[in-house]
Amino acid sequence: MTTSKAKTAITETMDMLAEWDRGSANTVRASILREFIQNNTGKTGPELEIEMAQAASLFLARLTAWLRLSYMVGTCLGLQLKAIGVFLNAASGHRFLTEFIEVGGIMTLLEILGLKQIKDADKTEALLNLMRIAQAGRKYKELICESYGIRSVSECLARSHNQETQQNCRQLLQELAQGNPKYEIQVYKGLIALLPSRSYRAQQLATQTLRIVQPIVKHAHPNLVEPLLKLLQTLHLEVQFEVIELIQLLMDYDEVNLPLLKGLVASLIPPKEEKTTRSQIFYEDDKKETLDSVLPVHVQQATAAKAIGVLAQSNNDQDLAATMIQLGCCHGLMVAMANVRHADSQRQASITLEYLARMFPLVDGSVREAMGEQLYHMFMADPESLYMQLNDIQIDVLKSNKLSKVTI
Repeated sequence: MTTSKAKTAITETMDMLAEWDRGSANTVRASILREFIQNNTGKTGPELEIEMAQAASLFLARLTAWLRLSYMVGTCLGLQLKAIGVFLNAASGHRFLTEFIEVGGIMTLLEILGLKQIKDADKTEALLNLMRIAQAGRKYKELICESYGIRSVSECLARSHNQETQQNCRQLLQELAQGNPKYEIQVYKGLIALLPSRSYRAQQLATQTLRIVQPIVKHAHPNLVEPLLKLLQTLHLEVQFEVIELIQLLMDYDEVNLPLLKGLVASLIPPKEEKTTRSQIFYEDDKKETLDSVLPVHVQQATAAKAIGVLAQSNNDQDLAATMIQLGCCHGLMVAMANVRHADSQRQASITLEYLARMFPLVDGSVREAMGEQLYHMFMADPESLYMQLNDIQIDVLKSNKLSKVTI
C-alpha cells in the first residue's frame, strides 16, 4: 500500500471507529456493520488489516463488546454475528479467532442458541460461527465441548422448528465428533438423547448423524436399542428410512445386534393391553385424522416387518436371516398378516415372509403346513396384495398359527 493510500485507510478507519463510539443509536452502528460486511466478506486476515490500517483488532473488540452487552435483547444481532463471521472466516486470520475466544465469544454464541426470544436466523448465524471455530482444529472443538457446547447444540436442534437451523446443528455435532477423541463419546450420547425428541426432523437428523458417528466411537451403547425400536412407531417415512439404515449398520456391533433383532421380532406381535392413546412418538405437525386412526404399535409392527425384510435381503450369507427365523420371526410375521386394523402391517409382513420362504426351504415347508394349501398358494402367488383377498377363516388361521421357531 502506498503512503497516500495508507494515510487514507488510517483516516477512514479512525473516522469509522469514532463514529462507532459516538453512535449510540443502533442505526449508526447497523449502517457501519452493513458496509463492513459488504466490503470485506471473503477477505483474508492480512487484507482486513490493510483495509483497516492495522486496526482490525480494535474494531473486533468493539464489535464483540457490543454483542455481549446486547445479545439478550437481539439488537442488530444478525448483523453483529455476520460481521464477526467475516473475521472468523478470514484465511490466515488466526489472531482474530484467538481474540474472539479470549473475550468469551464461544460462551456468548452458545448462550444465544438457548434463548427463546432469539430468531432462528440469528441462531443459524451463531451456529455458522461455532462451525468456523470448530473447523480451526481439535483444540477449538475441545473448547466448545468444555463450554457445554454439545448440550447447547443438541437442545437447539430438538427445540427449533427451522430446518436450516436444525441442519446446521446437525453439521456442528458431526464436526465436534470427528477428530475429537476426548469428546466423541459425549457427542454420541447426545445424539442418542435426541431420539425420543418430539420433533421428527430432530429424530431424522440425529439418526442420520449416528450412522456417521457410530464407526468413529467403535462400540455401540446398549442405551441405543430402546429409543431406536420406539422410533419404529413414527409415521414419517424419512425417519423410518434412517432408523432401518442405522439398524443395518448396528448389525456389525455385538453389543446391540441381538437385542435389536429380538426387539424387531417382538414388535411383530403388539401387546394386547395396548390402548388407543396418542403416543409420544407422534408430533404436533402430524395430521389429526392419521393419529386417531392408527395405533402406534401397529405402525411399529409394519415398520418392524419391513426392517426384517431389509435385513434379510442385505445379508448375503443368510446368517442374519437365519438368526431372525430362529428367534420366531415367521410366527410374528403371520400374526402381522392377520392385522386387519392396519393394512400396511399385512402387506409388509406378507412380502417379508414370502422372501424368507423362497430363501429357506424349511421355512417354506413350515409356512405351507401352517397356512394350508389354498391360502399358501394365494400367498405365494401375490404376497403384496394378499391382504385384500383374505376371508375371516384365513385371517383366523394366520392369527392363531402354531408356527414358532424354525431350525435352519
